[in-house]
Amino acid sequence: MAEHSAYPVGLRLAGRRVVVIGGGQVAQRRLPALVAAGADVLLVSPSATPSVDAMAETGEIRWERRRYQDGDLEGAWYALIATRDRTANDAASAEAERRRVWCVRADDAEAATAWTPATGRVEGVTVAVLSGNDPRRSAAVRDAVVEGLRDGSLTRNRPRTPGVALVGGGPGDPDLITVRGRRLLAEADVVIADRLGPRDLLDELPPHVEVIDAAKIPYGRYMAQEAINNALIEHAKAGKAVVRLKGGDPYVFGRGMEELQALAEAGIPCTVVPGISSSISVPGAVGIPVTHRGVAHEFTVVSGHVGPDDPRSLVDWASLAKLTGTLVILMGVDKIGLIAEALVRHGRPAGTPVAVVQEGTTATQRRVDATLATVGETVRAAEIRPPAVIVIGEVVTVAAPAAPAA
Repeated sequence: MAEHSAYPVGLRLAGRRVVVIGGGQVAQRRLPALVAAGADVLLVSPSATPSVDAMAETGEIRWERRRYQDGDLEGAWYALIATRDRTANDAASAEAERRRVWCVRADDAEAATAWTPATGRVEGVTVAVLSGNDPRRSAAVRDAVVEGLRDGSLTRNRPRTPGVALVGGGPGDPDLITVRGRRLLAEADVVIADRLGPRDLLDELPPHVEVIDAAKIPYGRYMAQEAINNALIEHAKAGKAVVRLKGGDPYVFGRGMEELQALAEAGIPCTVVPGISSSISVPGAVGIPVTHRGVAHEFTVVSGHVGPDDPRSLVDWASLAKLTGTLVILMGVDKIGLIAEALVRHGRPAGTPVAVVQEGTTATQRRVDATLATVGETVRAAEIRPPAVIVIGEVVTVAAPAAPAA
């Protein structure tokens, strides 16, 4: 079989059962593309990375928290085997062969019946490259074609950038990362990624790139900031090109300066790549301008991760209530009821319009509208989960609501 070339094909997996065995780095990289393809994904693994865990929590995938068992591939159209247990991998691969299920193996490409190509997407075009057992070559060819499609040249010769790059990945849509950020990501040896960064871009990384999950699930699992700092320093000192891929902008509630300071103290060069902040892009994605002539001449961005009565809060809520412009609250889903009460108590009208946008700019984006008087109960009833951006002010009603889909 190894003497024959692979036959390229595009799988249409929408609504079809796909089984992923193993919840580690490989699953974290491949799952977003499977979800984007509309696959009915079942993950079988006793554990998973925080980002994969979050995908199960939000219902994007189903997760059975156990080891592989014979019969797991029944009814599957496609399987991805990605555990560290060779015995389990062999057994699952054998089941796939019996059931005639196309099967990718992360540990042994020669034992697989399918290979995952190096993929990239540009303006509706998907580029997929296979080069046998040379994934780095596949990734290099893919990169050249993708970049060539962007600039019309179909060639690229990028220098490797040493040190660390703090890259703002934007609000979640992979197309909203900057060109420079995407270029640095393509050059990386190590990527330390947030859950809120554009996760679809991880699927474009060649297999040799180490992806470190720095996800912070609200009130759940997370990688401590000190551990993130240490990982940046350790890999940079080892001579690797490191990208810290963050959601939004590194300096808008992103702890980017803390990481920059830690790198500076260690004598490590750092490049900061600004990103599109969710504070302006997410409202814009649902038709809300944070400023509008004759309506709002200013907008204020506030962290809502601690409540107004919490002694740790650095926000002057009484002063904010007196402003007439737009108030944008990040990380405030859990505290929005208390925040709304404080604003009304300090003088903001209870009827002030409020919009809450969950997972803005992504395929799962949704918006709910309320007022300061009702937003707390509305968020609870709608089961809004982080990440969500909350917009308070008259700009919420500037644009007419979108017509319902036919």
